Order: sequence, then C-alpha cells, then structure tokens
Amino acid sequence: MSLTLRRVKPADAAAIAEQFADPEVFAGTLQLPYPSEEMWAQRIAGMNPPAPGSNEIVLAAVLGDRPVGLAGLHPVGPSVRRRHVMSLGITVARSAQGQGVGQALMTALLDYADNWAQILRVELTVFHDNARAIRLYERHGFELEGRLRADALRNGVYEDVLMMARLHPRQPLLRPAGA
Repeated sequence: MSLTLRRVKPADAAAIAEQFADPEVFAGTLQLPYPSEEMWAQRIAGMNPPAPGSNEIVLAAVLGDRPVGLAGLHPVGPSVRRRHVMSLGITVARSAQGQGVGQALMTALLDYADNWAQILRVELTVFHDNARAIRLYERHGFELEGRLRADALRNGVYEDVLMMARLHPRQPLLRPAGA
C-alpha cells in the first residue's frame, strides 16, 4: 500500500480518535485519554475550510483508505509580531511507526512552511525521553533551545519537555528585476 498525504477531513475523525485512544500514542502528546470521535469531528470541522488568510494546515497520512498519521502547523498566537512562527504537532499510529510516515509528514509540512506559507520559524515541544521523535526533528533541522522542567503531566508524573525550533534554511529572497 502506498502512503498519501492530504488535508485532514471530517471523515477522518473516527480513525484519529482511535489513534489518540492508544496510550502509546497519546502519552507522547499533550492530548488527554479517551478522546471521542465527536470531539475530533468538531476540531476538524473548525479547520475546514481554513479561515481566510490563515496559513494553518493539518495533514493526514493515509495508508490505503485509513489515516495513520496526523501533523499540523498552527499559529502560536494572535501577536502580529509572531506571525512568522508556527507550532508543529505530529503523531503516528503505533501500527505505522517506523514506516516513514513521520518522515513524509515532516517533509510536507516543512515544504509548505518554507515555500508557501511565509514561515520563518517552526517550533515544537517533545518529551525529553522520546528519542525517536527527537531524531526525526533533528534530521529535519530542528535544534534544541531549552528544557522546560516539569512542564507536562504524563501518567501521574510531571515530566520535562524539550523546546526545539527550526529556522527557514534559506530566507526567501526578492527575485532581481529581469531574472
């Protein structure tokens, strides 16, 4: 089966809720256990279509006809002075981990950020012990910027998360006249 990437759509809600119900998956995110299909349907509906002028994007990675990964770039807030910054979130179903799904999602999102959405900085947080995710981020140019101590509750323990970011590898240039 081949992997395809597309914008997330309401029909994906059941598969996404199932993915986030897996303790091995949601424990690596800031999501809460026991997500409902209805909650995900509402979230997705709120993203489709994107608000006019929004550069937010959420992609689904689909194997066959089933979403097995979800990744998005989200505004960090309403500040005009931070419009060039997006926050990245990504998750891959346990059954699809290690098969290039995360790699494909990261490549697509960073192409969108670098070439289409006027994004200079992409930032994320990751649990300090999520070695697989950290390696993926580093392969895509993310660098460690700091450690947030006791930042997120996971399985009853306040865990540290790492703050990582990536700057556009080549800031966009103005094409010279006549070129």
